[in-house]
Amino acid sequence: MKIRNLLSSASIDLDAKVSNKMAAIDHLVDLMDKSGRISDKEVYKQGILAREEQFSTGVGEGIAIPHAKNSAVKEASLAAMVVKDGVDYESLDGEPSYLFFMIAAPEKGADTHLQTLARLSQMLMDPDFKQSLLDAKTVDEFLANIDKKEAEIEAEEAGTTASAEAVSDTPDKSDGSAYPRIIALTACPTGIAHTFMAAESLTRKGEELGIPLKVETHGQGGVKNSFTKEEIENAEAVIVASDRNLDLSRFDGKKMIKTKVADGIHKPEELINRALADDAPIYRHDGAVNHEESKEEESVGRRIYKNLMNGVTHMLPFVIGGGILIAIAFLLDDYTIDPANFGSNTPVAKYFMNIGGLAFGMMLPVLSGYIAMSIADRPGLAVGFVGGLVAKAGTTFANPAGGDVNAGFLGALLAGFVAGYVVIGLKKLFSKLPTALEGMKSILIYPIAGILITAIITTALNPFMGTINDGLNSFLHGLGGTSKIFLGIILGAMMSADMGGPINKAAYVFGTSQLAASNFEIMAAVMAGGMVPPIAIALSTTFFKNKWTKRERQSGYVNYILGLSFITEGAIPYAAGDPIRVLPSCIIGSGVAGGLSMLFGCTLRAPHGGIFVVPTIGNPVMYLVAVAVGAVVGGVILSLLKKPVKE
Repeated sequence: MKIRNLLSSASIDLDAKVSNKMAAIDHLVDLMDKSGRISDKEVYKQGILAREEQFSTGVGEGIAIPHAKNSAVKEASLAAMVVKDGVDYESLDGEPSYLFFMIAAPEKGADTHLQTLARLSQMLMDPDFKQSLLDAKTVDEFLANIDKKEAEIEAEEAGTTASAEAVSDTPDKSDGSAYPRIIALTACPTGIAHTFMAAESLTRKGEELGIPLKVETHGQGGVKNSFTKEEIENAEAVIVASDRNLDLSRFDGKKMIKTKVADGIHKPEELINRALADDAPIYRHDGAVNHEESKEEESVGRRIYKNLMNGVTHMLPFVIGGGILIAIAFLLDDYTIDPANFGSNTPVAKYFMNIGGLAFGMMLPVLSGYIAMSIADRPGLAVGFVGGLVAKAGTTFANPAGGDVNAGFLGALLAGFVAGYVVIGLKKLFSKLPTALEGMKSILIYPIAGILITAIITTALNPFMGTINDGLNSFLHGLGGTSKIFLGIILGAMMSADMGGPINKAAYVFGTSQLAASNFEIMAAVMAGGMVPPIAIALSTTFFKNKWTKRERQSGYVNYILGLSFITEGAIPYAAGDPIRVLPSCIIGSGVAGGLSMLFGCTLRAPHGGIFVVPTIGNPVMYLVAVAVGAVVGGVILSLLKKPVKE
């Protein structure tokens, strides 16, 4: 597939006028829409914004490559624009961006287009090529420059032009001189653009310095240019420029520099020099301590947050899947048969209850296990799982069988951190074992010692965590009147504070954790607060048309569906474009909805689902009233704050 096949004349603008990042994204999405290869502009745009939340696609050197792979893309496509005066796109080097390529990749189907997109990323690392695109006077000239450069790249790939990669693929010499001195891995969250730009940058710099270097890319299309066993053995050092976890076990004992993918693009020479330095850190996959920490330092708070979010991210599918199946069990059951056994009176309901209960019961060990894995890598996983099970069982020294103590969510969370750092301690303790005994660590030492030590510590902590958990549950159950309403207001408002960010997730995780304690009112207030922002925006765009542009009004209709489905993120594009007005309005509306849900005594046994789980909600009519009132309040306030716009 040729790059020209992904571009159309209608999707190229060589003199775009945009004033900021959001305007640039909007203009590129409009250009992409003109190609006819996306089915829903708003859904596609949300994919672009979600990618930008991970880190900016303004890669620096005046280039930005926003991209998304989602269901709105009918077939692979590109849009391009030149902003002659430049625009602040929050680029990684802090400089304005002038040349933009927006990538649309289909969610399903063949990935042959990914090779083409990877090629484009590599081409853009050539400053002469980039300048030729910036200087193009017509669309035809722009496309011709791309065709010319692509032909050169294809010739190199076919072997007609010498390259460092070609040398590294023919390792014959017994002295190892034909092998690459440095091997590098590149990967970014989506694996479309940054992965290949970093690979190209490192390869070019290796050629310039006369240092044989081979890059293995971990992109959307899978692993490309893989290393052979001989190349790994003969390499002097490894560079890992990645923003996601990769399996590095095959590089045990090699000098290794680990950094973010952006450094692979912008600091290739520095990385190469660091990798070849005598004091470069040695990587020990199975537990030996690195000679020097090669990752950039993070604050303690940031590390704790990342570890916690790793556990929460893996936990939520179990909570959502199991919780909704349990809710369906109540929906299918007959309460009159045996009120005390409601949810399991009929065979069908009991089946859903059992399956949902099994999934939901995995919540605590999965949370604990993946927190531990985030801290200590793979050896921490089993240890963390067992720590979570010990916390879930409520095991104590007075009653090893458990059952008397409710350590719950907080106990499992703490057990995950205990397990992770126990394994880290074991790694340090046994770092000096003879090489012949290295294999014993992962097979015997970490599982046996780690599980036992973590179980003992968790068992000792369970009574204290149980006391805290019981106190919290008693406090929540004892809330009444104003206190309960105030809690609902706070939780609802938190769901709107950052639209899926840390504050939103804190409220949501608190709500889901209380399901296990039968505090169903809290989950109801949380979901009500999360449903309000998209609906409030949709109402404002529908009934106050003079406050919104035509594009914003058209996109607003989608937010009815997103809000009713409890997808708070539907409000992100509007919040990003006008946070000063949108966020306060949504926060107030969500707070009202959460408070009213508490006031009306609404309950929710499912952790997600929006309007689709209303039949399982306690006091469903008043719940819908709470959501509707909150959405109207938020929509009205937003409309009053917004100023009329001119098309």
